[in-house]
Amino acid sequence: MSIAEEIIRVAARGDGVTANGRYVAHAAPGDIVDPAGGLIHGPHHATPPCQHFPLCGGCQLQHLDEDSLRLFAAERVTHALATQQVEIGEVMPVHLSPPATRRRIAVRSAWAGKQFQLGFSTEKSHRIIDLRQCDVVVPELFALLKPLRSLLEPRLNRARQVQIKLAMVDQGVDVLIENWIANDLDTHETLSEFAKTYGLARLSLDEGYGPVPFYEPEPVTVTLGGVAVGYQPYGFLQATVDGEAALVQAVNDIIGEDTIVADLFAGSGTFALSMGAGRKIYAGEADLQASLALKAAAGRSGRTIFAEHRDLFRRPLSPDELNRFQTVVLDPPRAGAKEQVANLAASTVPSIAYVSCNPASFARDAKTLVAAGYRLQRIWPVGQFRWSTHIELVGHFSR
Repeated sequence: MSIAEEIIRVAARGDGVTANGRYVAHAAPGDIVDPAGGLIHGPHHATPPCQHFPLCGGCQLQHLDEDSLRLFAAERVTHALATQQVEIGEVMPVHLSPPATRRRIAVRSAWAGKQFQLGFSTEKSHRIIDLRQCDVVVPELFALLKPLRSLLEPRLNRARQVQIKLAMVDQGVDVLIENWIANDLDTHETLSEFAKTYGLARLSLDEGYGPVPFYEPEPVTVTLGGVAVGYQPYGFLQATVDGEAALVQAVNDIIGEDTIVADLFAGSGTFALSMGAGRKIYAGEADLQASLALKAAAGRSGRTIFAEHRDLFRRPLSPDELNRFQTVVLDPPRAGAKEQVANLAASTVPSIAYVSCNPASFARDAKTLVAAGYRLQRIWPVGQFRWSTHIELVGHFSR
């Protein structure tokens, strides 16, 4: 005979888990699964704020309260490290970004019969949720979806699907539309008028050959470390301003008073520019445009930053190159930094600040560093992607 079971934790993909290993969708810690399979909500079960939850693939955890969200973020990291048998010195308090702070999103269009839709995909599906509400993105981005529908609907046939990428920049909203060919003067004029009417910072189209700006009254920038940096259409940005600040603060806590620092996978300078003047910084980055933007910004601001266009997967810094630095900062993509970490493990670098957007690849790389004599002193979990299972973190390794 079945008995009632309590949900004791939330697994990596957002399902609640009982002590017996039973997975239950949309369950929170403290919920009870009754013998008939029903779910009795406990004290940590929250009412989802969005009408599109749980169909929309943008959020998986709107049914969790704040305490459970913080616990989930911390356990995503600690569980991944435990799986690799890596010990942690200290887990710092979790930073969660508040609602309505996501400053960079991508939505898709589709036709459902005669209805034109614009929004996120449903989870594990290509079906579009036509967004009428979103509690995640900044209001300026969400407010543009309605006029974008009006712009696109009469101009797209049933076979054409576009992707629209939006980002908040210093000058306002940057818009990139992909897979739409504007091959007549009327469309060009319509695009320019749309951009002027809604005060866009820039409007670009990508017809398959890369983004081409159609409207950009002044050069678009984002401010990193107090410095305006040139920003390419839908270039990388940390998801939220407050999340970026939390990551930057953790990295700078690790660097301390060190003056000779390497910033690997440096992007446009999120961390390199935040370190302030008076340091000598090497910044390696595979994206040429991002590297050039950082180099120009460093020159304008008088920072001593050597920005090198370098693929750190194919050509990681060697142990001899790494040994010149007091601290190495690395912020690789989701795959981690296996090749670069192998060389770090063979180096004598005293301190490493590892910024990660994937606890699993971070834990794999942490195991390599610990086996080489490093100790994972602290981790800072950061939940920039609110109500999502996507977690970021900073780890401090020292010899």
